Amino acid sequence: MQKRSAAESALNTPPGAEQVPPAARAWTRRLWPASAFLCWLLGWLLLAALQPLGPLWALVGALMPVAGLAWLHERRWRRFMVLGGFAASLLLHQGLAGLPAWCWLLPLGLLVLMYPRSTWRDAPLFPTPAGALASLAAHVDLPPQARILDAGCGLGGGLRELHRCFPAAEIHGVEWSPLLALACRLRHPWARVRRADMWAQPWAGYQLVYLFQRPESMAQAEAKARAELESGAWLISLDFPLPGTPAILNQPLAGRHSVHVYRF
Repeated sequence: MQKRSAAESALNTPPGAEQVPPAARAWTRRLWPASAFLCWLLGWLLLAALQPLGPLWALVGALMPVAGLAWLHERRWRRFMVLGGFAASLLLHQGLAGLPAWCWLLPLGLLVLMYPRSTWRDAPLFPTPAGALASLAAHVDLPPQARILDAGCGLGGGLRELHRCFPAAEIHGVEWSPLLALACRLRHPWARVRRADMWAQPWAGYQLVYLFQRPESMAQAEAKARAELESGAWLISLDFPLPGTPAILNQPLAGRHSVHVYRF
């Protein structure tokens, strides 16, 4: 089995994550994203309970436990969402205090449209950076009319880079969020974007599949690729390697990103 280097592990692990108790880390991982809502609920309950001490002490007394619980989450972006979400709710409460209570359902509805419940354990909306796949054509040999799939295409950053790299290819995207899928179609009318579950849709028939997912998803991606990709097909992963398949190319990019290239 291919092991991640110490440098790569440090790159994908936020500072201080190694000090988080394993039991707490497992709890936040298992309950995510409910753990974020529980932290916010606790913060608001503490804020209400501590009001007799004065607004400043109530605020401090609510923020400190929420910050501590945010630190238990092992991923940097989850920590930011827990603490930043609670702080944003405080600011919005002050700024929108005169609006009716049902107004709070509007951002919640937008969130559900962007991220249906079944996608909360997949990657958040982190777009493929411009130029990340620029050198791919030098290492990946594809027929002129190859069919390429961006599995979990979001707003289409990966589609854009794949089109630049392989302009004659037939570019497909699959995205479960209806709002993101619609926005992706409007942004990239030349691509064939479907609203569907990337894990339920077959990968057979594609000469290349591109992923920008999470480390926890890569074992599932590897199993799906082995079961469905035809002999000679390529799988490209941004940032995160497959756990049990040696890559034919691991290319560091500017900044923190890297490209991992596989052929099945």
